[in-house]
Amino acid sequence: MLNNIGLPGILLIAVVVLVLFGRGKISSLMGEVGKGITSFKKGINEGSKELEEEMTEEVKDVTSETDPESGKDKA
Repeated sequence: MLNNIGLPGILLIAVVVLVLFGRGKISSLMGEVGKGITSFKKGINEGSKELEEEMTEEVKDVTSETDPESGKDKA
C-alpha cells in the first residue's frame, strides 16, 4: 500500500501537515523528538557502562579468590 508513495506523495503529505499544524508547532514538536532521541542514546550509553562495570566486578571477584601473598586459593 505505501510502497508507491514516491517523492510527490511525500511532499503533498508534508504540505498538508504544515498547513494543519503550522510552522511553530512542527518546530517545537521536532525539538521534543530531538530531546527524546538524545535521552534514549544517553540511557543506552549508561546501560552499557553499567553492564561493563558488572562484568569487571565479576572478573575481580574471580581473581580475588586467590591469596595475593602466596598465590594459593583461599579455600
